[in-house]
Amino acid sequence: MTSIALSAGTSEAALDALVHAVTTNQFALPDDGRVLFLRARDGHWWGGHSRARWVCQQSFKPFADALERSGLNVAEPEQDARFPLVLILPPRQRDEARALYARAARHLAVGGTVAAAVANNEGARTGEGDFRQLFGSAQVLSKHHCRVFWSTPDADAIDAGLLAQWQALDRPRPVGDGRFVSRPGLFAWNRIDAASALLAAHLPGTIRGRVADLGAGYGYLAVELLQRCAEITAIDLYEAEARALEPARINLESALAELGREVPFALHWHDVSRGLPERYDAIVSNPPFHQGRADQPELGLAFIEAAARALEPHGRFFMVANRHLPYEATLAARFSRVQTLTIQDGFKVFEASGTQA
Repeated sequence: MTSIALSAGTSEAALDALVHAVTTNQFALPDDGRVLFLRARDGHWWGGHSRARWVCQQSFKPFADALERSGLNVAEPEQDARFPLVLILPPRQRDEARALYARAARHLAVGGTVAAAVANNEGARTGEGDFRQLFGSAQVLSKHHCRVFWSTPDADAIDAGLLAQWQALDRPRPVGDGRFVSRPGLFAWNRIDAASALLAAHLPGTIRGRVADLGAGYGYLAVELLQRCAEITAIDLYEAEARALEPARINLESALAELGREVPFALHWHDVSRGLPERYDAIVSNPPFHQGRADQPELGLAFIEAAARALEPHGRFFMVANRHLPYEATLAARFSRVQTLTIQDGFKVFEASGTQA
């Protein structure tokens, strides 16, 4: 699954603080209007400044969609592109944030300014320290229980060795016992999630045909399906965090090579809550259930609805959830047969079939 809290990577307050720094002229917007905004967010007043030439990078699909609905250019910057201003909303995970600082340095024009904002309770002090370590110095503004820090570094102020080291932090790497690769900042990025492992242990070998994994993360459940179910003919992985797709591809290719099988698979950068474009014989999911620090069970409910609409009439849905989440009523409303396969270690696993309107 994807933890929306981790994928979102920042609080609304950090964005508010960054906007405040821009609109109060703590640092200047460039005359040519060219800005790179890493982990960009929208929905806030920017003082009437045109954003026509901004490049907004956002790997989390719901946020990327919101930016596009506002008419902004959502894209990955070209490798050799340089910008006079780079804005950053760093994520909480430290290796991921350091890699993002390195990315900002790579795209910063000579004489340009780089600025970041982090909420105090999301690691602002640590983030500022890392920022200073890479860029050499920082000016700081405190606002909305956040810190905004920025620098206009000299060309020789950025440590080239540290820059290369931090750039490498975002590359897919082996985790756990080496069966999988992952990257920092993904949900349960450096381990096998206990809930997903419990779901995998209760997946029957009779699953067959076209299968989907909703909120697939780095591909753990998809690999388990392929290893357990010999009659799967195709598998689709749906994931809202684009950074998970490369590790998932590597993990599926490795698993299929080890199994000596050729099973078509597809990776979809997709917001599951908006529905699925295909129909399936079986669907599995460990859905997200929180944004920030608060439970939002409606996210899991949206996954149940999407699965029910995308299943073939004979299809089966398997999901795991934290024990306290109220999913039973929606499962009963959308499926004629719902079975609790297990309740243990704070989790519950369901099998549902017989979709109902």
